[in-house]
Amino acid sequence: MRTPMHAWRRRRGPLRRRSDVVEAWTVLVVAVLLLVGAPLAGTAAARWAHDEARSLSAEQRAERHRVRAEVVGGNDSLPSVRPGGQHAYRATVRWTEPDGTTRTATARVPADSRRGDSVDVWFDRQGRSVLPPVDDTAVWEHTLTIGSCATGGAVAVVLFGHLLVRRVALRRRMAEWDRAWARIEPEWTHRNA
Repeated sequence: MRTPMHAWRRRRGPLRRRSDVVEAWTVLVVAVLLLVGAPLAGTAAARWAHDEARSLSAEQRAERHRVRAEVVGGNDSLPSVRPGGQHAYRATVRWTEPDGTTRTATARVPADSRRGDSVDVWFDRQGRSVLPPVDDTAVWEHTLTIGSCATGGAVAVVLFGHLLVRRVALRRRMAEWDRAWARIEPEWTHRNA
């Protein structure tokens, strides 16, 4: 029956060195951190990001309102990109308020809008044209992105730490072997005899 390769590091014996014990415990700690710690860090970051994005979305929904307006002016400005990757232009739009007054403003409209088309435009409380509020899809995309990045970052930090511990352990092991060889080598080679 064969002994697993790493099992010798945990056993007592003349070949076991302190660096071997440190490295064996480091492997155990790294495994726990990768299997438990990194997912917990990602979950915590995702939860925080989700709460922040939802509060931002609620804040934007409270301060922005949508208006169904008719495009009355041309869209000869440079395009900007709206959420979802759609191109938008600034154009003059007109709409009727609930009290019956007609208003005109410059707002972002989809690139394919023509004069006379009805479009949805968003305004803030000061009457400035703004982007639509963040929707639930964008909130979840943000949550998953932050959670994935935090998990990946935690994994990278753990693996980098493990690499450093292994390098230090290897250097100490080699130094121990050099000292042991310096003691034993004269006996084997009969250099001093």
